[in-house]
Formats: sequence, structure tokens, C-alpha cells
Amino acid sequence: MEKVFFDGDRFRIWQVKQLLEEKGIACFIKNEFAIGAMGELSPMDVLPEVWIYDPQWLPKAKVFIEEFLAQPIDLTPWYCTKCQEQNEPSFEVCWKCTTNRPD
Repeated sequence: MEKVFFDGDRFRIWQVKQLLEEKGIACFIKNEFAIGAMGELSPMDVLPEVWIYDPQWLPKAKVFIEEFLAQPIDLTPWYCTKCQEQNEPSFEVCWKCTTNRPD
């Protein structure tokens, strides 16, 4: 097993885990709930981490993660093409009519 990513942002941890699983790389999150032990343990010991089971996937996993992290984060709201409703940038479907976000 190899650690491939760590971050204090649990949402980012889950994004990386999902990315790797979509690419066919079996992985898991370590220390997911350890944040409650901060103070008893050092901050570095409680950060959530993404680990892969098979070390042979390490080079590809690192490339996928680097490409993912290099993508700019779009914080611009988008408007539904069907109902014209404004949606948050993180939404993939319109919250009002469930139309898919345009590309």
C-alpha cells in the first residue's frame, strides 16, 4: 500500500478518491475520522490520506492527481438552458428542473 495524497480538506480527499476509483485504481481513505483526536495526536497524524492498495499503480495515480490539482476551479454560477435558473458552480444538474449542466 502507498500513500498518494493528503489534505486537510475532506472534500478534496473524497474528490481524489473518486477520481482514482473512476480510473480503476483501488484505494481507500485513512484517518477519515481522526480529526477528533487532534490535540491528543499531532496535526500531521490526523490529516486524511488517500492510499492505493497496489504500489504498481503509483506512477499513474500521481499523474492523475497532478492533472486534477492543476485544473482551475470555476466559481462562476451557471444558468440552465431549459429553465434559465441560476445554479451553483459545483452543481452538475439544475437544482430546479434537473437538466444537465451544459459543457
